[in-house]
Amino acid sequence: MTSVIMYSTGYCPYCVRAEMLLKQRGVTQIEKIRIDLDPEQRQSMMERTGRRTVPQIFIGERHVGGYDELTALDRSGELLPLLQS
Repeated sequence: MTSVIMYSTGYCPYCVRAEMLLKQRGVTQIEKIRIDLDPEQRQSMMERTGRRTVPQIFIGERHVGGYDELTALDRSGELLPLLQS
């Protein structure tokens, strides 16, 4: 399974939902980077993604985006192949 990195905060409901969806699709490990605990990570996330909201999800080297983009990938059937590549 491809590695998953998720920038998140401890109080973001969309981060929780994204994690639940990924686990439902077989992801056992998600590297979570908590930007609320480390402000430098927020800056790093913004430089890497061009966005300031969480979650910001990477599957392998691909920036998927946030929760809406993740669910759109799932609905279109593209999420599982991406996770398994």
